[in-house]
Amino acid sequence: MSKLLQINKDEAVKILEAGLSTGADFCEVFMEDTINYSLEMVSGEVTDISNLHVTGASIRIIKDDVAVNGCTSEMSYDALIKLANKLASNFEGAPSNEIKEFNDTTRNSIVHIDENRVNDDPVPLLKKAYVAAKEYSNEIIQVICSATRKNQKIHVFANDGTWAKDRRLNTRLGVSCIASDGKNMQSSGENEGGNSAMDLYDNFDMEELGRSAAESAVKMLHADEMVGGDIPVVIHNGFGGVILHESCGHSLEAAGVAKGMSVNCGKLGKKIASDIVNAVDSGIHENEWGSLNVDDEGTPTRCNVLIENGILKSYLVDKQNSKKMNHPITASSRRESYKHVPTARMTNTYFLNGTSTFEEIIANTKYGLFAKKMGGGSVNPATGEFNFAVNEGYMIEDGKITKPVRGATLVGSGKDVLLRIDMISNNLSLGYGMCGASSGSIPACVGQPTIRVSHLTVGGKGGK
Repeated sequence: MSKLLQINKDEAVKILEAGLSTGADFCEVFMEDTINYSLEMVSGEVTDISNLHVTGASIRIIKDDVAVNGCTSEMSYDALIKLANKLASNFEGAPSNEIKEFNDTTRNSIVHIDENRVNDDPVPLLKKAYVAAKEYSNEIIQVICSATRKNQKIHVFANDGTWAKDRRLNTRLGVSCIASDGKNMQSSGENEGGNSAMDLYDNFDMEELGRSAAESAVKMLHADEMVGGDIPVVIHNGFGGVILHESCGHSLEAAGVAKGMSVNCGKLGKKIASDIVNAVDSGIHENEWGSLNVDDEGTPTRCNVLIENGILKSYLVDKQNSKKMNHPITASSRRESYKHVPTARMTNTYFLNGTSTFEEIIANTKYGLFAKKMGGGSVNPATGEFNFAVNEGYMIEDGKITKPVRGATLVGSGKDVLLRIDMISNNLSLGYGMCGASSGSIPACVGQPTIRVSHLTVGGKGGK
């Protein structure tokens, strides 16, 4: 992997001076060197490999509430000076803001990377998952395995004294299965990821990953169609946390809150969830999928308490919106690449453990839906209204999990769901996904223990 453009502090000052030359308040330079690797294996054979090298820099200049941004793939000191002058020409005035002495960001590292294991071949691991999935049932007609790796180095400096570098390595392995009985087809997938080299998988059971995906696909193939209704819903742990991410997390991001376009505007210190709900967005889990040593503005990451005993405690806020909102910076600024403008985004977002057990939640549910695996969904942050697919579901009858059901969808609003959570288990786990928004697609971790929503609209085709 090639190195980042090396800019010393004297050169950095001159670039920032050029950006501030017409009276701007803030100037920031973001540089990156990234290799995006992906591999696909279909039916046990590698069908596609990609290595995309991304290198470039962006400059952001802010005056009052106006921000201008520009980027360049020409990595040189002269190119950055030229870009800074061009962006500064958008404003008129004399230099009025000093460049503070650079403060090198130092902290106990959250992301530890074994550089000797970065480029380990994922194919042997994927073949284990393929074989286990294919052998699970003769109804498994296709198995697709994948590996992705985002190998990134960044350097951020700004006139507020920021001088930060970071090293990220988001690695993920996945398996997707399609089951068919000759008439119908169902699919299911599993994945495992982290901000780590391939040593992440040294003690990981790839065969179980493959079997789990295959089992889910086969079960849903033979499941009844869900009969819709307004019923209790038990949402399982891990990727079930996507309901928090979508229905609440996005509405706490500064991009919407600062503009008054969020259902949670003006609700700091107010009750937005049931008393048993506690939720955080934490960028400091060691080597976790959504973790970072510093965010993309160079601020050291932290654990932000979002909800405490049902009370909203914090929004997710970047530097620019911090001033607009009069809210502390939360080290939440993220961007897909130098070509994207940074804004506040989630990292690892999840409900904390409750006091119930999984078995107690099921036993105390007379009738309802058990959403074992959640799928994709959509949400309107301004209203909190959402729609989620349930990839693997089962009915709960008389306190027991019974028949499998397919085609279930969860429809509602975040504000209602949070207030209706009446049981939370103690089995917290996390799931791995990519989150798309205005600053691009970024690795984001979701998670929760098993929760029960007292009642929720469930859609389905059954009985029609």
